[in-house]
Amino acid sequence: MTYKQLTEGERYTIAAYKKQGLSYTHIAKLTGRHKSTISREIARNRCAYDGAYRAFKADQRTRTRRSKSRRNQRITQQQYNQVVHFIKKDWSPAQVVGRMKRYKQPTISHESIYQYIWRDKANGGTLWKHLRQSTKQRRKRYAAYDSRGRLANKRHISERPKSAETRKTRGHWEIDTVMGKGSKHCIVTLVERMTGYTLIGQMDDRTTASLNRRTIQLMSRFDGLFTTITADNGTEFNQYELIEAATDTRFYFANPHHSWERGTNENTNGLIRQYLPKGTSMATLTQAKCNAIAHKLNNRPRARLGFKTPEECFVGYYR
Repeated sequence: MTYKQLTEGERYTIAAYKKQGLSYTHIAKLTGRHKSTISREIARNRCAYDGAYRAFKADQRTRTRRSKSRRNQRITQQQYNQVVHFIKKDWSPAQVVGRMKRYKQPTISHESIYQYIWRDKANGGTLWKHLRQSTKQRRKRYAAYDSRGRLANKRHISERPKSAETRKTRGHWEIDTVMGKGSKHCIVTLVERMTGYTLIGQMDDRTTASLNRRTIQLMSRFDGLFTTITADNGTEFNQYELIEAATDTRFYFANPHHSWERGTNENTNGLIRQYLPKGTSMATLTQAKCNAIAHKLNNRPRARLGFKTPEECFVGYYR
């Protein structure tokens, strides 16, 4: 078996699961990695002063170690132009390299791309602004969150079809809402589990009426391509039966405080925070802006898709 280095995204996932208190064995199962890979990663990249594992620091240390062995690597002008083109689309250096390798284009290591970006910044350039800056990728959960809107007849996630769990079949989605600051305005996100294809809807408030209306509008873009939707226990989903009736889909609900059961959506919300950082007001956010953010995310190559994009894997499949 060929060993593949952990990606930046995998490190954020490992950090989030570790924060939840999961064992190395459980984390390995959820990430598809060997237990020894998880334990070795955490042991090598713990913070010296408190022993905690932080994804940003871990990725930074790894890049530093690798760069020391590749100091003499050079980049041509053609390669540089191609890299800049992708970085300006908000792709990470790892995504740039993976995409170029997939199509057998000449490339360099992602560590070298980081070096060029920081050199560009030192010279007054702005490429660094296209990198993800936040080190905290998961949405804060409040202690009383599991007491919101308990529904007697809702379907538990354990009843969800096995095809949704394995991610081998399209049409299984996760849904969530993300709040802004200083107003009731927020967004609803829908993410397809197999491909990561994302829909984002602007809402003036987080009421069930607003949630249902915007969700049905988003789903109408791909009529018939929704089999299941997995949600948390927020009160905004209390009238989920109306969405089911309008779209011929079925809702399932995760366990309280088990955000990893909707890991696809949680990770996507972290990606969205690159464009809507915590503390940002959504009062002036438009649906056009939401569509633009979704377009950027859907056209970023993903390692788990073989560096294809969600757009290519989801929309292309149904054409």
